Amino acid sequence: MVFRGTITDASNCNPGADAEALYNAMKGMGSDKEAILDLITSRSNAQRQEIIAAYKCNFGKDLIENLKYELTGKFERLIVSLMRTPPYHDAKEIKDALKGAGTNERSLIEILASRNNKQIHDMVEAYKDAYGRNMEEDVIGDTSGHFKKMLVVLLQGTRDESGVVNADLVEQDAQDLYAAGEQQWGTDEAKFIMILGNRSVTHLRMVFDAYEKIAEKSIEQSIKSELSGDFERLMLAVVQCIRSVPMFFAKRLYKSMKGLGTDDNTLIRIMICRAEIDMLDIRECFRLGYEKSLYNMIKDDTSGDYKRTLLNLCGGDDDLAGEFFPEAAQIAYKMWEISSMTKVKLRPTVVPSTNFDPAADAQALRKAMKGFGTDEDAIIDIIAHRSNSQRQEIRQTFKSLLGRDLMKDLKSELSKNLERLIIGLMLTPTEFDAKMMRKAIEGAGTDEHALIEILVTRSNEEIQAMNAAYQEAYKQSLEAAIQSDTSGHFCRILVSLVQGAREDGPADFERANTDAQELADACNADSDDRVMKFMSILCNRSFAHLRKVFQEFVRFSNKDIEQIIKKEMSGDVKNAFYAIVRSVKNQPSYFADRLYKAMKGLGTDDRALIRIMVSRSEIDLFNIRKEFKETQDTSLHEFIKVETMIGDTSGDYRKTLLVLCGGED
Repeated sequence: MVFRGTITDASNCNPGADAEALYNAMKGMGSDKEAILDLITSRSNAQRQEIIAAYKCNFGKDLIENLKYELTGKFERLIVSLMRTPPYHDAKEIKDALKGAGTNERSLIEILASRNNKQIHDMVEAYKDAYGRNMEEDVIGDTSGHFKKMLVVLLQGTRDESGVVNADLVEQDAQDLYAAGEQQWGTDEAKFIMILGNRSVTHLRMVFDAYEKIAEKSIEQSIKSELSGDFERLMLAVVQCIRSVPMFFAKRLYKSMKGLGTDDNTLIRIMICRAEIDMLDIRECFRLGYEKSLYNMIKDDTSGDYKRTLLNLCGGDDDLAGEFFPEAAQIAYKMWEISSMTKVKLRPTVVPSTNFDPAADAQALRKAMKGFGTDEDAIIDIIAHRSNSQRQEIRQTFKSLLGRDLMKDLKSELSKNLERLIIGLMLTPTEFDAKMMRKAIEGAGTDEHALIEILVTRSNEEIQAMNAAYQEAYKQSLEAAIQSDTSGHFCRILVSLVQGAREDGPADFERANTDAQELADACNADSDDRVMKFMSILCNRSFAHLRKVFQEFVRFSNKDIEQIIKKEMSGDVKNAFYAIVRSVKNQPSYFADRLYKAMKGLGTDDRALIRIMVSRSEIDLFNIRKEFKETQDTSLHEFIKVETMIGDTSGDYRKTLLVLCGGED
């Protein structure tokens, strides 16, 4: 195993001198925390054990006890944890996850899914030595069901590590997994446990590739649809670790720091346990997956001596880095390969209502709005539970039966965000898109993010229909409106997209190689030429073709297209190209990210929230929900419930959004 850690053996290490330096840093009034953290983070774990022994020999004291006495809070936890050997540190983390009223299932999952056989055996022995208990018995006593069974399998530390692959068994395992889940009603969890818990890493990677060809979806997607709860999370973690342990930890680190509050226990555990193994690869995977380096995220999310210690373990800032390390390049290439192979079944959250009666709905809506006061609940219950085509029938029937304009009545009876949301639902998708483009353009400021989102994610047919609707509603072409409100390369990108002329069809492999090479060459061109070349390919090729282009781009340049865009482009041009790449890779994930950004922090971007919830509810909002839960560790339903509370005194706006969301995950 090649270790790519940030902490290595210090040359000319003198345990006695180091012990004396630590003693001096802690004697007298106060302690020299800087000296302590600099010394401890510049020594390997093996060297720290020698320092502990020298400290006791020289001063007759326990170094760890002295550190606990002198330091406090998160900084103390971090330093003291660095002084334990890896097996004893893992053993303590398992003990902490099991003790008390509730079990920390995520810690159990992280540790047991990511350790190799030797690490698991050493941890089990350390647990027995430290606590006089059997780890397996404690895990069994604190967990249940299939989750417990898989944990017990992993605790045996018997995964095949021979590296030998039997091609026939690969195909058989792939077929067995398909038969155990997607091919039947219900799931044979035992088959998943047996194969994922015992086969070698190399073997399983080949199984996952074979599975995608059979199922036309990734193994991760099948696990999400077939399993649930802690068992689902554990199996996903196992799959992620099979694919790439560094990427698994990069995701865990990101989730530990994003949003309000930091999960310091997870942050400390990962930074310590990976510092001497693969922190360099984790840093690269972090840079690949997120918008900033691990170093800068730690820097922004922590403070004081705690922050300095973590940054020493991190070892450097990758935001200015250029090419991939081998591990990250392979991951980037594989990610695009998976994206190109996987066929995602799009699932809505709003479907046509059974036993639909437009006349009864029209009468009920009129009743809800006439007289003193408005019955918002009745309006929401009808409109949010009907498909758009059914709503158009209601509009027509309302006028035929009652001689009234339903849209005008709704506007007069409702207000603020609830009115905007309900009216948005009553418009046809084409009318709604045209209106959203108008709102993004009109007034003092342009909403560039809305323009990008709509034009990047709509099909040629949807864009052409939107153009016609815009012309009819506002007596001006949408292209002319864009040209009058934007400028430069950004304007040219939008004009290219608004033609609705993107190529259709599968990838052309030979042409994809040419396109990838041209994009790689453009990275070395001047700014204008680079943008024009990117525009000619990203704005015109089919999404299926672009997936192959972006995959081959990694091979030609040893860089990821997303990182190049972030590094070499700026402003709205960067945002437009980045949105295209994200949509090509995984459009539901792109929308999940847009929803998160619309609601996070102080104040909600209600226009963006309404636009996405309305436009995607009959297309792929269920998929977006799943991606939201995967990336944010909270459900979209819960996030909407919490984030829209402020300013929505009646709760009707929030209630409508939750109906569109379609349920809790």
